[in-house]
Amino acid sequence: MAETDNKITYFGETDARNKRTPFGIKARDRSRHLYVIGKTGMGKSTLLENLAIQDIQNGEGLAFIDPHGKSAELLLDYIPHERIRDVLYFAPFDMEYPISFNVMEDVGYDKRFLVVSGLMSTFEKIWEDAWSARMAYILQNTLLALLEYPNATLLGVNRMLADKEYRKLVVANISDPAVKAFWTDEFAKYTDRFAAEATPAIQNKVGQFTSNPLIRNIIGQPKSTFDLRKMIDGKKILIVNLSKGRVGENNANLLGSMMITKLYLAAMSRADASESAMDKLPSFYIHVDEFQSFANKSFADILSEARKYKLSLTIAHQYIEQVEEEVRAAVFGNVGTMLTFRVGAFDAEVLEKEFAPQFTAEDLVNLGIYQVYLKLMIDGVGSQPFSARTLPPIKKPDISFKNEILEASRTTFARPRAVVEAEVRTWHEPIKVVPKGEVRKDARSMGTPSDE
Repeated sequence: MAETDNKITYFGETDARNKRTPFGIKARDRSRHLYVIGKTGMGKSTLLENLAIQDIQNGEGLAFIDPHGKSAELLLDYIPHERIRDVLYFAPFDMEYPISFNVMEDVGYDKRFLVVSGLMSTFEKIWEDAWSARMAYILQNTLLALLEYPNATLLGVNRMLADKEYRKLVVANISDPAVKAFWTDEFAKYTDRFAAEATPAIQNKVGQFTSNPLIRNIIGQPKSTFDLRKMIDGKKILIVNLSKGRVGENNANLLGSMMITKLYLAAMSRADASESAMDKLPSFYIHVDEFQSFANKSFADILSEARKYKLSLTIAHQYIEQVEEEVRAAVFGNVGTMLTFRVGAFDAEVLEKEFAPQFTAEDLVNLGIYQVYLKLMIDGVGSQPFSARTLPPIKKPDISFKNEILEASRTTFARPRAVVEAEVRTWHEPIKVVPKGEVRKDARSMGTPSDE
């Protein structure tokens, strides 16, 4: 067993016979994931912050996905000087220097359905009131087609539906016979009237994202400015500030869901490593607050498979009804450590099954601030439920390198807004169709957007 497997990350203290004893969880047990639930103001955020801060201080690789923004900003104060250049601080509201994040980039042929499933379930959740079987059918085939086209981005969805010349280029590149048949045998035979009824709902909904410069300048760049596989293997720090007040709830949910899917895909690419090489690869810790906002249907796969690729998740949220049944089943079936702060009556009834006979539903609704009940994974075996208190916030260092970190991250991973927007404008230019017999002189005449 590697020495790092026994490294303990502390997060609580027991109070037996008036003696407080700190305790934590070993690295190998974190690979079975941590699940945290509790009402707002009970101490969840502090718990996640303390875990992430120790990962930072221990030189580990981690991602912290925060839909509120407060924790993401706080973590910057704890990053030591020697790790300044380890940090990617992804804040979509920094609109003057957008970071490129293309969820459709470098997706292997056999991984296309994982990406499409993640995007589709995210869109369905966001557009629940307008979602229909026809909308899903067309959108799925659009995404699958674009994933086979070089340098495609989500901006291509509406262009695929509205621009015949662009669509010809994409369809010519499709190798999946079922997807190709949709475009050549079905969509191509839609009457103008039927197409006018079938596609506007998609164009309208997707356009709500792609017309927003905050989103467009991030997802519209073909080449991502960071490599998640290198970040995972290199023990880097990814802090994702998705403050819903500054980004917008739907935008935050889309970007967070995409980021989790791409982290999983990056980790899955470790499957190319031999068993001995895999043993030497470092673990990577993902902390997700309000995880239900980003938990699409592929999240169930991530929870069950992540351990194989040395991904360890800590997920937190406020109440069970926020989570879809499929994801809920995956959580309860795959997490090794379960910890609850005070919850409401409905959640207490559900969780009582996990904590009985030691604790009842009444106990769960009466916990005080920082008080928890938990089942802790210890050397691969789940403990009996016990009570504890979570640790107070870790003291901030005397010196913060926050400004240096933000500048280094922006310099390394972002580009000026004017440059990005010029490229996006060029990409949207009409494709020049070259008459038969003429020599095609450049990429533009071939109908390939300049950044493709």
